[in-house]
Amino acid sequence: MHIFGGTVAEAAVKVTDPEFIRECTHRYRTIHGRSPGEEEVESWVNSWPPLLEVLLAAKLSELHLLLEYELPGTSQRIDALLLGHRPGAESLVAVAVELKQWKYAAPHDAGSGMLHVGKREVLHPARQVGGYVNYLNEWVPPELHLDVEGLAYLHAAPPDLINGLRRLQESGPSAAYSILGPDDVTADTPPRLLAERLHCPGLQPAAPERVTEFLETRHRPAPKLLARVAGVISGHETFRLIGEQDEARQRIDSAIKAARQGHRGHVVVVAGGPGTGKTAIATRIFGDLCRESGANPRLLSPTGTLSQQLGRAVGESARGLIATFTTRLPRELNKDTSVVLLDEAHRARTGQGLRTKEFPKLLTDLIAECAVLVLFLDEGQIVRPGEGTTVDELQRMAEQENCSFARVDLPTQFRCSGSRPYLDWVDALLSPEAHPPRWSGDDYDLALAENPAQLEEWITGHIRDGLSARITAGYCWRWNSPDVPPLLPDVSIRWKDASGEHLWERPWNSRADMIVAGDGVPGRAFWATDEGGQHQVGCVYTAQGMEYDYGAVILGKDLVWTAQGWRAQPDESEDPALKHLTPQQYLRYALNTYRVLATRGTRGTRLYSTDPKTQAFLRTVLAGLSGNEGD
Repeated sequence: MHIFGGTVAEAAVKVTDPEFIRECTHRYRTIHGRSPGEEEVESWVNSWPPLLEVLLAAKLSELHLLLEYELPGTSQRIDALLLGHRPGAESLVAVAVELKQWKYAAPHDAGSGMLHVGKREVLHPARQVGGYVNYLNEWVPPELHLDVEGLAYLHAAPPDLINGLRRLQESGPSAAYSILGPDDVTADTPPRLLAERLHCPGLQPAAPERVTEFLETRHRPAPKLLARVAGVISGHETFRLIGEQDEARQRIDSAIKAARQGHRGHVVVVAGGPGTGKTAIATRIFGDLCRESGANPRLLSPTGTLSQQLGRAVGESARGLIATFTTRLPRELNKDTSVVLLDEAHRARTGQGLRTKEFPKLLTDLIAECAVLVLFLDEGQIVRPGEGTTVDELQRMAEQENCSFARVDLPTQFRCSGSRPYLDWVDALLSPEAHPPRWSGDDYDLALAENPAQLEEWITGHIRDGLSARITAGYCWRWNSPDVPPLLPDVSIRWKDASGEHLWERPWNSRADMIVAGDGVPGRAFWATDEGGQHQVGCVYTAQGMEYDYGAVILGKDLVWTAQGWRAQPDESEDPALKHLTPQQYLRYALNTYRVLATRGTRGTRLYSTDPKTQAFLRTVLAGLSGNEGD
């Protein structure tokens, strides 16, 4: 998909007309279901004219140009893509152009592939272009005979910035992609030299049928790409299966084999609580599928946290194969052969306005576009309205769509030290009719903290010992921090003890999506795993799907204990998705939220409530911290 397709000359005529920008904005909205941001539209206005001026000066006016071309297997877009051919050659030539308005950038301590641009941290433009080139090489069918090249054009950059970017890319694969600045494309530069610098020497207009063939081709992952992904997963300890996990894998394999034999239309649900290995199974099966000839699998998750973590674990090669699933179906699926694995299905968007009659439209559409749909879910982890589904609903949906249905249950969990007593205790504590016994287990480290300072001491001690540990909380404090550091101390708790009054303040995790948000602050997808996350408080949307050795949980006043049991107080929540609910409606989501947070720690958990009566109740079912904790 793209928001403009035509010759360079046609674009040059239109680009200065405000109506053209409005047309592009409308087409963007039609394609993506949302309007482009003001900064994005501004970048079009500022960057397209300089590019077109250079292309005209290079005598490339008849080449076909695509603006904002979306890579079909992913949501990423190439700013400009030129199509042409060289006389005497069979190949269609595609030149990817990344446009930047930068006037300054600074090196990043993460390495030459990252840069600081103001308060943002971004990929080096050559690395970004390299990703586009690799994608097209690995997803476009070989019979299209596509020859792909790429460059970055920084039309406002001073010479020292261009030289600095070139020094950073001197070695490594990014060196293959040119970085051009204004001095490289001056008015007195001969057209032939300009075309050469733009990777277009001798490039002629492609035949219209070749352009149409490129636009209509069904992208699919190359065998070499699938082999690399499969190899990484095979060697990754995290994705090894044991016991019932391997039994579940075999049950799913039988549905996939039936589809391969021509019996298409299968829905398989893998249901299990926290730590039962749902993600490990999904990833392992995905790796198996990548080995198959002609495979076109997808591993999806409704949460960006999980899909980004999986993508990083498997490697950049998996981009397009592992993706975040929100309101749009993945493209280039094949209803006869594609297998889609939907992890964290309890977070899928299924609310009002997203349903066809009684069933979630996204899921019915997904069933219609693939041969086998496997969903991994835990009904007890639905934490907001408009999300989630149930096993019963999925079975009824499969029957309506004339699909076979199978359910696989995972009773054994491997998180929380494999402690079934702890999970049973959490379920008893965080149920509407709570009757938890006093905790007496010896196979899981569980206790009550008296204040947030104790929680932090406990967390810090484990970090000092080289273990992973995080603090999480209910969404009961307003999120005022900007997307990038410095973050504000939004989570603020006062308490009194024998020594006086105290104040504890910490920021929420960063809302940024980048791998590194800056100043020792990981992006939200990596808060649970990367250095610096221990200094921020995670919320349920950041923690869900993740795990760490030790977890501290702060219960806010949105869930309090009374003589009648748990009472929800939605007015104490700062979550805009939940504040409008009645107390009875909110109770389910509050209990599920704290259940999620209390089951992230694989070795131990500490609880603390900001409500005095709730804290007093927790003392009746939990021992306090021992005197030497945190030392």
